[in-house]
Amino acid sequence: MRPLLSIVGVLTLTAPLALSAGAATGTPYSATAPDGVAGQVSPQPQELTRRADGFPITPVVGLVRGKDSDADSERVVRQVLAHAGVKRVKTTDGTDPGTPTTVWLGHSDPTLAALRVPGSAGLPAEGYVLAAGQDRGGRSHVVLDGVDTDGTYYAAQTLAQLVQPRPGTDWMPGVAIRDWPTMRYRGSIEGFYGTPWSHADRLDHVDYLGAHRMNTYEYAPKDDPYHREKWREPYPADKLAQLGELVSRSRQNKVDFTFALSPGLDICYTSDADFRALIAKFEALYGLGARSFNVPLDDINYNVWHCDADRAKYGTGGAAAGRAQSELLNRVQREWVETKPGVAPLQMVPTEYYNVSETPYKKALREQLDSDVVVHWTGVGVVPRTITAAQAAQAKAVFGHDILIWDNYPVNDYAAGRLLLADYSGREPALAEHVAGVISNPMNQAAVSKVALYSFAELGWNPATYDERASWLRALAERAGGDRRTTEALKVFADLNTYDGTLHPESAPELQAAVDAFWQTWRGGDHARALAVLRPVVNSVVAAPATIRTGVVDPAFAAEAESWLKATELRGRAMQRGLELLAALDRNDGAGAWSSRQQVGALIAEAKAIRDSRLPHSSTYPRIGERVVDALLAEIGRVHDKSLGVVPLLTATTSLGTYQDYVPARMIDGDPATFFWSNGGPAPGDEVRVDLGHSTEIGDIALLMGKTSSPNDYIRSGALEYSVDGSQWTELTRATTAEVRAKAPAGTKARYVRYRALTDNDFWLVVREFSVQALGPGRTELTVTGTPVPATGSSYRLAVDGDVETAYVAGAAPVAGDALVAKLSAPRALAGVTVLQRAGAVASAGVEVLVRGQWRAVGRVTSAYATLNAGGQQIEAIRLVWDAASAAPQVAEIVPRWVDAPR
Repeated sequence: MRPLLSIVGVLTLTAPLALSAGAATGTPYSATAPDGVAGQVSPQPQELTRRADGFPITPVVGLVRGKDSDADSERVVRQVLAHAGVKRVKTTDGTDPGTPTTVWLGHSDPTLAALRVPGSAGLPAEGYVLAAGQDRGGRSHVVLDGVDTDGTYYAAQTLAQLVQPRPGTDWMPGVAIRDWPTMRYRGSIEGFYGTPWSHADRLDHVDYLGAHRMNTYEYAPKDDPYHREKWREPYPADKLAQLGELVSRSRQNKVDFTFALSPGLDICYTSDADFRALIAKFEALYGLGARSFNVPLDDINYNVWHCDADRAKYGTGGAAAGRAQSELLNRVQREWVETKPGVAPLQMVPTEYYNVSETPYKKALREQLDSDVVVHWTGVGVVPRTITAAQAAQAKAVFGHDILIWDNYPVNDYAAGRLLLADYSGREPALAEHVAGVISNPMNQAAVSKVALYSFAELGWNPATYDERASWLRALAERAGGDRRTTEALKVFADLNTYDGTLHPESAPELQAAVDAFWQTWRGGDHARALAVLRPVVNSVVAAPATIRTGVVDPAFAAEAESWLKATELRGRAMQRGLELLAALDRNDGAGAWSSRQQVGALIAEAKAIRDSRLPHSSTYPRIGERVVDALLAEIGRVHDKSLGVVPLLTATTSLGTYQDYVPARMIDGDPATFFWSNGGPAPGDEVRVDLGHSTEIGDIALLMGKTSSPNDYIRSGALEYSVDGSQWTELTRATTAEVRAKAPAGTKARYVRYRALTDNDFWLVVREFSVQALGPGRTELTVTGTPVPATGSSYRLAVDGDVETAYVAGAAPVAGDALVAKLSAPRALAGVTVLQRAGAVASAGVEVLVRGQWRAVGRVTSAYATLNAGGQQIEAIRLVWDAASAAPQVAEIVPRWVDAPR
């Protein structure tokens, strides 16, 4: 067992190898000019000193193998030299080849002495010294002096980052590095639900880990049946061969392949046959070269036994489960792990892996589980926003074992439709003093996960210098191969893929700031300036995907992200059309505005039709800039509606995020079988709200929360409130039940009604219906009848529902005598009427109004947008008399403009 390290190194950096202004601007930590990554050193070394005796790399280079070199480190060095243009490598085993430039691979104390650099003696495991410079005779040397073969390999990887490409002859900067890892375990655990990675994904992944000085890959995909459901069954020969190749590739990259077997769904702890089945599976992997093993017991019900013998021996409750698990794991550790040469201490994932509270279960593990077993822990929460040093210390105390943080970032199996590309934030560097390591549970998308993994490498190696923002920028630059244009495109794309509801509750913060500034300028009256400032931001969204596809160094990144890249283009184009809509309104171009509005809807519909091939993302569409893009387009729509005179009948909103497609509109659709579903528990102040569209007298209110399959998904303590203006609120009642019903006092007027959480809620929120009875006058209702009859799935009401995104769609083309009639709930003076039809399905018609029982013509419609003057007549109905042989009508909205309507 390697000791937990908490050593803070001395950092002595001087330009140009220093982390100076580049850390703030996103320039990689680099030994070269800031427009490249060739000299990037990441993770940042514990100690680095710049020397003045750099040198060109000559065409002939000597390579001296030492006792702490191996084939893997030699392979990396030879690749570096070949890339630097070296024509011949003169190789010896310990003898000085006498070449102008020599690489000493492994210990070379005389050469280090000549360069006046101390050797690696005394450094922790995996540590190394890298020294490059010239001796007094003018010969150039690079010494890669590892404490062990892992350290030598890491020195070789650092060499690969330091060599600077230059025209003619590459350059090796003079440098002295003393380096070692702070955390024992650094890497990843493929532990997500949904589509597992491919074999090629895994091979590439361990290559990435090794190149970034990460030493841990744990194989634990939840949807590998032989890992979980069929844990007793041996792997088929082809699958076992793949695992063997993966073990070998891991070893070549100095990555410890950890095989995890998850028997908790149906194991009988007292069964010797089940114990033997577990050991047989471990033996099979041991035979392939695996030397690290894990028994995850997460995501199971430890109150359920799977054999009578367990119930009889252990009893019930958390303490019983802790004892049963401890006895099984102790047997594995003592009877198998400790008898096998070279096997690391056993790891386990407890059933209570997500908190630090004292429980009978944890007490049993603390007191009965073998002290060598390493315990996984996710922090306080399954996906916590922060993990602090104090929490880590509590975890170590309450479990009584070494703690390995299984960090559920950037895993997206719980966030269907989302790529998680924000920075790796909220982890205190000082937690390294209390844990054995931090490993990432990545996304279903292996290549895209490298953005976060880059920062895991930096936090695990040298937490004292970890800067989450700077590390994130370096990660993007690496994916871009140092190209500034591609890096900027990745920043735009990552901003749109920030929201995860946990570490990053904000969505698209950069775009949000630009949109906020836009509306402030627009509402201040400077429309031209507002559009001029936001257009380039939106254009960058549209342009980013194409730049990423051609610019990223890893084609797999673009392939895995393609659904999201395509959705980004479409949503970006929708925003462009939205800005064109506003520009059209500014120049009084109603037809142009309506054309843009329809294009916005079509582009969003196309974006929502996209499906990624991987589970769980195949169940929904890619989320891009959620809430921010949608809110911008919705507000543009409201500006357009206001210009048209469209008054929405009813809208619903919430301060909470939305789970998959369970949008707020479902709570006001009149169907209790549909529902809004949040993606997190409501906090104090979170709300669901209904907007009646105008102030009116209200009566009965009903809020139906929870559902049969999740009865606890309701606000446990809330206040039902109403408001006329959305600013001043009056409380109607408080409740603690899943169904809230109230009646407003006679004469109560409101436009808004909301239910507001008063306390924290552990469960998410389901709202099946939020109904508010509108009693008073204030608007004229239109009731539509006529011919042609609506097509299946459509209705007459959609022509006057206050929503231009919906439409009455006729089931056939009109014939002579067909007409669509919108009858008023009460006569009213009509200034004019606008008829909106969908482009591509425009029917021509004469427009008439009913005045004292007589129909009077006011004009004709022959295009998608038509606005007619009605002269202020007191009317009872509006009629569209269709021309025979016209296209089957699709009427998005009939919009009356009343003489007495407020302006």
